[in-house]
Amino acid sequence: MKTDVLVIGAGAVGTAITRELSKYNLNVICVEKREDVGGDCSKSNSAIIHTGYDASPGSLESELVVSANPAYDQLCADLDIPFSRIGAILPAITDEQFAKLPEIKEKAMKNKVYDVEYLTREQLLQMEPELNKDVKGGLYIPRESIIDPFLFVVAMAENAVANGATFMLSTEVTGIKTENGKICGAETTAGYIEADYIINAAGLFCDDVAAMVGKNDYYVNPRKGQFYILDKNTSCKVNHIVLPIPTKLTKGKLMCPTIHGNMLVGPTAEDLTDKYDKSTTKEGLDSIREDVSKLIPNVRLGDTITQYSGLRANRNPEGLHIDTYEDLYGYVNLSGVRSTGLTNSISVGSYVAMLLKNMGLDMVWKENFISKRKGISRFHELSREEQDRLIKENPLYGNIVCRCETITEGEIVDAIHAPIPARSVDAIKRRLRAGMGRCQGGFCGPKVLEILARELNCETSDICKNNAKSYMICGKVK
Repeated sequence: MKTDVLVIGAGAVGTAITRELSKYNLNVICVEKREDVGGDCSKSNSAIIHTGYDASPGSLESELVVSANPAYDQLCADLDIPFSRIGAILPAITDEQFAKLPEIKEKAMKNKVYDVEYLTREQLLQMEPELNKDVKGGLYIPRESIIDPFLFVVAMAENAVANGATFMLSTEVTGIKTENGKICGAETTAGYIEADYIINAAGLFCDDVAAMVGKNDYYVNPRKGQFYILDKNTSCKVNHIVLPIPTKLTKGKLMCPTIHGNMLVGPTAEDLTDKYDKSTTKEGLDSIREDVSKLIPNVRLGDTITQYSGLRANRNPEGLHIDTYEDLYGYVNLSGVRSTGLTNSISVGSYVAMLLKNMGLDMVWKENFISKRKGISRFHELSREEQDRLIKENPLYGNIVCRCETITEGEIVDAIHAPIPARSVDAIKRRLRAGMGRCQGGFCGPKVLEILARELNCETSDICKNNAKSYMICGKVK
């Protein structure tokens, strides 16, 4: 197998790079060791599109985030991705926090995020009645936004496929071949892939890939963030992203709506060594309760429908890096992609394309590039007339499988046969939200298994939750 460019990792950054390169007359393959696009970090974050107001001024991260944010309105419209500019507030509860506001605003100005404004106590309480009544003032960042991070990655990948790119899932890179200071290709669990250029966008495991070519002059320690997801009917809600005053270690624990109407609360920031530890802990969840209640005293964590944790790829030494090497032609190494990675992914795609062009890759623009993508019809968002029309076209849309989120059998079948096919329970969940409602799959789970098995022509015992061997059924009881 041969390709011009091989992208390692199909998280937000890897899929964005692949889509950007699909704009040119190139052969591009993206490999992902997991069963679905989304990587690790991109499917377990806070789903916020940042402005970059609090980035380190003059840094590459600041440059990429600030340039990316304005592009999301058009991108999400083109690719049918749920997105909303709800804005963020940064309330100061104590005198010490209030004293930090000018410094934060000045940092925003240095980052060219000029629309950050001061708000009075009265303005903040009018915007967010559930705020701590001791609030003294704060900042308003109007372009901080929320998105569906799962559909973002799927949409970017599907659009790349529509433009000729190839995704190889459940395919792990086990080695990289070089010769005379030049990239030759990669050994994978699906065979050898000859490539002239390799992009390391492996996120949590980018240091392991870098070690394959002797460029691991850094290491990645996973930084765990635990979250609560609250029921849509919780009595205590916020309208904006409510952010704490940040510290050197973390942006802190926030509360905000999700794009689908739940409340998201968290995360923690816990440095680990185990890149597979996504457990939630009593200590971590208790710390969220303690910190967020200082901002939102009436937060109802008893209304949680689930908790989860994600791992950020914390680089040591710190900082976002996109590196090329004089002694290794054709290799691009990305590291230090952390909490702004979802936001800056589209800018990273353009940046990497520029690096490849500067290396000498012949980048001929594709005149017939397909810029738009239509996702699966979201049945519950349609009018009654539209629903009736859809059911007449495909009766499977008349069968409600997930009652909590009103997801139909037609949507599930469409997801299974999409350009980036959903072949696991979690892949269905991420695309459609079947299993993300109040009962967390208690009702729809068995039916989703049956539909997957039927459409994939296999036994229900062969269907996995996510990765290989994570079987949902381990045996028969009768």
